[in-house]
Amino acid sequence: MSKNFELKQEKVAQMTEKIRNAESMVVVSYKGITVEEITALRAKCRESNVDYVVYKNNLMVRALDGLDVHDFDHLLIGPCAYAFSDTDAIAPAKVLSDYIAQARNDKITIKAGLVEGTYMDAKSVEALAKLPSREVLVSKIMGSLNAPITNFVGVLSATLRSLVYAVDAVRKQKAGE
Repeated sequence: MSKNFELKQEKVAQMTEKIRNAESMVVVSYKGITVEEITALRAKCRESNVDYVVYKNNLMVRALDGLDVHDFDHLLIGPCAYAFSDTDAIAPAKVLSDYIAQARNDKITIKAGLVEGTYMDAKSVEALAKLPSREVLVSKIMGSLNAPITNFVGVLSATLRSLVYAVDAVRKQKAGE
Protein backbone atom coordinates (compact mmCIF):
# COMPACT_ATOMS: atom_id res chain seq x y z
CA MET A 1 0.00 0.00 0.00
CA SER A 2 1.13 3.51 -0.67
CA LYS A 3 2.04 5.83 2.15
CA ASN A 4 -0.61 8.32 0.96
CA PHE A 5 -3.35 5.67 1.16
CA GLU A 6 -2.30 4.72 4.69
CA LEU A 7 -2.34 8.37 5.76
CA LYS A 8 -5.83 8.79 4.34
CA GLN A 9 -7.05 5.67 6.16
CA GLU A 10 -5.62 7.01 9.40
CA LYS A 11 -7.27 10.40 8.82
CA VAL A 12 -10.63 8.75 8.10
CA ALA A 13 -10.31 6.73 11.33
CA GLN A 14 -9.61 9.93 13.29
CA MET A 15 -12.57 11.67 11.68
CA THR A 16 -14.85 8.71 12.42
CA GLU A 17 -13.81 8.77 16.06
CA LYS A 18 -14.34 12.55 16.24
CA ILE A 19 -17.87 12.20 14.85
CA ARG A 20 -18.65 9.27 17.15
CA ASN A 21 -17.52 11.20 20.27
CA ALA A 22 -19.22 14.47 19.34
CA GLU A 23 -22.55 15.50 20.83
CA SER A 24 -23.23 17.36 17.61
CA MET A 25 -21.76 18.24 14.24
CA VAL A 26 -22.88 21.03 11.93
CA VAL A 27 -21.92 21.13 8.25
CA VAL A 28 -21.55 24.53 6.62
CA SER A 29 -20.79 25.67 3.12
CA TYR A 30 -18.43 28.58 2.69
CA LYS A 31 -17.48 30.59 -0.38
CA GLY A 32 -15.62 33.86 -0.67
CA ILE A 33 -14.87 34.19 3.03
CA THR A 34 -11.83 36.26 3.92
CA VAL A 35 -9.04 35.22 6.25
CA GLU A 36 -10.16 37.83 8.81
CA GLU A 37 -13.74 36.53 8.76
CA ILE A 38 -12.72 32.90 9.18
CA THR A 39 -10.30 33.88 11.97
CA ALA A 40 -13.11 35.68 13.79
CA LEU A 41 -15.40 32.68 13.36
CA ARG A 42 -12.75 30.27 14.67
CA ALA A 43 -12.21 32.54 17.71
CA LYS A 44 -15.95 32.49 18.49
CA CYS A 45 -15.95 28.72 18.12
CA ARG A 46 -13.02 28.36 20.52
CA GLU A 47 -14.81 30.54 23.11
CA SER A 48 -17.73 28.09 23.04
CA ASN A 49 -15.57 24.93 23.01
CA VAL A 50 -16.53 24.19 19.42
CA ASP A 51 -14.02 22.72 16.97
CA TYR A 52 -14.29 24.29 13.50
CA VAL A 53 -12.39 22.23 10.94
CA VAL A 54 -12.22 21.71 7.18
CA TYR A 55 -11.99 18.16 5.87
CA LYS A 56 -11.98 16.83 2.34
CA ASN A 57 -15.47 15.81 1.33
CA ASN A 58 -14.51 12.35 0.07
CA LEU A 59 -12.78 11.58 3.40
CA MET A 60 -15.85 12.79 5.32
CA VAL A 61 -18.09 10.56 3.21
CA ARG A 62 -15.90 7.59 4.12
CA ALA A 63 -15.89 8.52 7.81
CA LEU A 64 -19.68 8.83 7.83
CA ASP A 65 -20.01 5.54 5.93
CA GLY A 66 -17.99 3.94 8.72
CA LEU A 67 -20.72 5.08 11.12
CA ASP A 68 -23.48 4.00 8.71
CA VAL A 69 -24.63 7.61 8.21
CA HIS A 70 -25.56 8.29 4.58
CA ASP A 71 -27.77 11.38 4.92
CA PHE A 72 -24.91 13.77 4.12
CA ASP A 73 -23.72 12.17 0.87
CA HIS A 74 -25.67 14.57 -1.36
CA LEU A 75 -24.65 17.64 0.69
CA LEU A 76 -20.89 17.18 0.71
CA ILE A 77 -20.27 19.08 -2.52
CA GLY A 78 -18.12 22.16 -2.78
CA PRO A 79 -16.19 23.72 0.08
CA CYS A 80 -17.53 22.38 3.39
CA ALA A 81 -16.48 22.96 6.98
CA TYR A 82 -17.55 21.12 10.11
CA ALA A 83 -18.23 22.37 13.63
CA PHE A 84 -18.06 19.80 16.43
CA SER A 85 -18.86 19.92 20.13
CA ASP A 86 -18.16 17.13 22.60
CA THR A 87 -20.06 18.69 25.50
CA ASP A 88 -22.97 20.81 24.23
CA ALA A 89 -25.29 19.67 21.46
CA ILE A 90 -26.55 23.18 20.77
CA ALA A 91 -23.24 25.08 20.81
CA PRO A 92 -22.11 24.54 17.17
CA ALA A 93 -25.52 25.47 15.77
CA LYS A 94 -25.77 28.52 18.04
CA VAL A 95 -22.25 29.82 17.30
CA LEU A 96 -22.60 29.41 13.53
CA SER A 97 -26.13 30.81 13.42
CA ASP A 98 -25.11 33.83 15.49
CA TYR A 99 -22.08 34.43 13.29
CA ILE A 100 -24.15 34.21 10.10
CA ALA A 101 -26.72 36.64 11.54
CA GLN A 102 -24.02 39.12 12.61
CA ALA A 103 -22.08 38.88 9.34
CA ARG A 104 -25.25 39.46 7.28
CA ASN A 105 -23.88 37.81 4.19
CA ASP A 106 -24.28 34.57 2.33
CA LYS A 107 -20.64 33.52 2.47
CA ILE A 108 -21.42 30.83 5.06
CA THR A 109 -24.60 28.78 5.01
CA ILE A 110 -25.67 25.90 7.23
CA LYS A 111 -26.22 22.71 5.23
CA ALA A 112 -27.18 20.15 7.88
CA GLY A 113 -26.28 18.72 11.26
CA LEU A 114 -25.87 15.54 13.23
CA VAL A 115 -27.08 15.78 16.82
CA GLU A 116 -26.53 12.75 19.04
CA GLY A 117 -26.53 10.55 15.95
CA THR A 118 -29.70 12.03 14.45
CA TYR A 119 -29.62 13.81 11.08
CA MET A 120 -31.04 17.33 11.02
CA ASP A 121 -31.62 19.46 7.94
CA ALA A 122 -30.62 23.15 7.78
CA LYS A 123 -33.97 24.43 9.09
CA SER A 124 -33.84 22.06 12.05
CA VAL A 125 -30.30 23.15 12.88
CA GLU A 126 -31.38 26.81 12.78
CA ALA A 127 -34.35 25.99 15.03
CA LEU A 128 -31.96 24.21 17.40
CA ALA A 129 -29.79 27.33 17.50
CA LYS A 130 -32.76 29.39 18.68
CA LEU A 131 -33.31 27.21 21.74
CA PRO A 132 -32.27 28.75 25.03
CA SER A 133 -29.13 27.46 26.70
CA ARG A 134 -29.22 24.42 28.97
CA GLU A 135 -28.97 26.59 32.09
CA VAL A 136 -31.99 28.67 31.04
CA LEU A 137 -34.03 25.55 30.27
CA VAL A 138 -33.14 23.98 33.64
CA SER A 139 -34.10 27.18 35.49
CA LYS A 140 -37.44 27.31 33.64
CA ILE A 141 -38.17 23.70 34.57
CA MET A 142 -37.23 24.36 38.19
CA GLY A 143 -39.48 27.42 38.21
CA SER A 144 -42.33 25.35 36.80
CA LEU A 145 -41.79 22.68 39.43
CA ASN A 146 -41.56 25.29 42.18
CA ALA A 147 -44.73 27.19 41.19
CA PRO A 148 -47.31 24.62 42.46
CA ILE A 149 -45.53 24.35 45.81
CA THR A 150 -45.42 28.14 46.16
CA ASN A 151 -49.12 28.38 45.32
CA PHE A 152 -49.96 25.62 47.81
CA VAL A 153 -48.05 27.42 50.58
CA GLY A 154 -49.88 30.63 49.68
CA VAL A 155 -53.27 28.90 49.97
CA LEU A 156 -52.34 27.34 53.32
CA SER A 157 -51.09 30.64 54.72
CA ALA A 158 -54.27 32.41 53.53
CA THR A 159 -56.40 29.79 55.28
CA LEU A 160 -54.39 30.14 58.50
CA ARG A 161 -54.55 33.93 58.25
CA SER A 162 -58.35 33.76 57.88
CA LEU A 163 -58.55 31.49 60.93
CA VAL A 164 -56.41 33.90 62.97
CA TYR A 165 -58.64 36.84 61.94
CA ALA A 166 -61.76 34.86 62.89
CA VAL A 167 -60.34 33.90 66.31
CA ASP A 168 -59.26 37.52 66.88
CA ALA A 169 -62.73 38.78 65.95
CA VAL A 170 -64.33 36.31 68.41
CA ARG A 171 -61.88 37.42 71.15
CA LYS A 172 -62.69 41.08 70.52
CA GLN A 173 -66.43 40.35 70.57
CA LYS A 174 -66.20 38.50 73.90
CA ALA A 175 -63.98 41.19 75.38
CA GLY A 176 -66.58 43.74 74.40
CA GLU A 177 -64.35 45.77 72.20
